[in-house]
Amino acid sequence: MSEKPSAADRVVAAGFATGWTLVPYLPHKPVAAVFRFMADRVWRKRGRSVRRLESNLSRVTGLPVGSPELAELTRAGMRSYFRYFHEIFRLPAMDRAEVVRRTRVTGAEYVHDNVANGRGVVLALPHMGNWDQAGAWLVGVGHPFTTVAERLKPESLFRRYVAFREGLGMEVLPLTGGDGHNFGTLAQRVRRGGVVCLPAERDLTKGGVEVSFFGAATKMPAGPPLLAVQTGCALLPAIVYFDGEDWGIDIGPEIPVPEEGTRQQKTAAVAQALAEVFEKGISEHPQDWHMLQRLWLEDLAR
Repeated sequence: MSEKPSAADRVVAAGFATGWTLVPYLPHKPVAAVFRFMADRVWRKRGRSVRRLESNLSRVTGLPVGSPELAELTRAGMRSYFRYFHEIFRLPAMDRAEVVRRTRVTGAEYVHDNVANGRGVVLALPHMGNWDQAGAWLVGVGHPFTTVAERLKPESLFRRYVAFREGLGMEVLPLTGGDGHNFGTLAQRVRRGGVVCLPAERDLTKGGVEVSFFGAATKMPAGPPLLAVQTGCALLPAIVYFDGEDWGIDIGPEIPVPEEGTRQQKTAAVAQALAEVFEKGISEHPQDWHMLQRLWLEDLAR
């Protein structure tokens, strides 16, 4: 029997439903200003999520907690996070050609060339910028793909999010509560020359691979590196960020799989190489890294 949603869950679900229903028909600039105002209000209240984002950004940048520079960066981070929500409400009604035209991409050839040669691709990305817009771009340039989504609460919100992403052309597998064969399904997709996109810097399964990330230990999802090790697909890191009023995607060259070692050793080496690419991308666009949760093992231990 499913857990009854709380009053707070129902309010959140209703808010998202209203956003997807109304925002596409409202003028863009005034609504964007409202979302910035809401972001600033949340930032000024310094709730738990804002303090966690500030702590994470402090580790990434070296800026001390309490410094004016870190405070302003955290404010920019909250504005970026709220911009993401504004954009996902607008995205279903946006012209796909406009989404493609307004997206500045480097490294797209790594995807195009591998797929053209019949080789599957896994795009691994941190929680940055507007990853749903990046997915719309990928579909718009001819690469529908499969992804895995965290099961949100309440269930009605999760179903609405899945419907939103499927409407953009994605195949969405639930992280939990599905048939329990996500890895096999993803492996099947890339073995057939398809594309898979996966968030890859925060482990939600308790089966992640330990890596050094910005000088401290954390666990990253095992799925992306393990797919590369077991299927021979091309594992490509992608950094997604806001580029003025438009969007940027930097797709890096393939993360190589070592020729020597056990499967576990190879997976760990690939995960560490992926973490190092993410470090560079996050350092270049720290305001667009939407990590409002504990990430490092020492923080989780507290």
